[in-house]
Amino acid sequence: MSIHSEHPFLPAESERSPVRRLRGRLGSAVALWTTGAGPTRAGLTVSSMLVADGEPGRVLGLLDPDSDLWDALAETPTFVVSLLGWGDRPLADAFAGVAPAPGGVFRLGSWTDTEWGPVLDSALAWAGCRLVEEQPRTVGWSVLAEAVVEQVTLADEGDTRALVHRRGRYHPL
Repeated sequence: MSIHSEHPFLPAESERSPVRRLRGRLGSAVALWTTGAGPTRAGLTVSSMLVADGEPGRVLGLLDPDSDLWDALAETPTFVVSLLGWGDRPLADAFAGVAPAPGGVFRLGSWTDTEWGPVLDSALAWAGCRLVEEQPRTVGWSVLAEAVVEQVTLADEGDTRALVHRRGRYHPL
């Protein structure tokens, strides 16, 4: 329950970036990008990403250059992209830094360690990836991370709905 009819920190419409508002209308799958093992684990919720088929397949994502994930990728260029389902909304918020995670974000789910990093056990699909550029380009306020896809695992989706982010809210797909 909230005492506000609108988001209390939302800037006035005249002060909002039109490019950000355009991006928000696209709608994107929500994924967790994770790397490391044990105490060096790091992760980030990412919806600004693209998967390109080919030999080899590639994943491109726009990452926050100030994130713990980006710092960790400078040390270990492998990571996991886990696609989230509708029930993973609290996890997505915690990894995005907008919800609390007592004890750390990796205590909120069940994980399996792989050679690329931790995989969320409930992921709809996951990919093990390796960065291809040591010095990625800055794009807007983000860094463009490009990686080769080395492993893909697809879960049986059953009745699970994918998690999509559009206009600042989650939607089931």
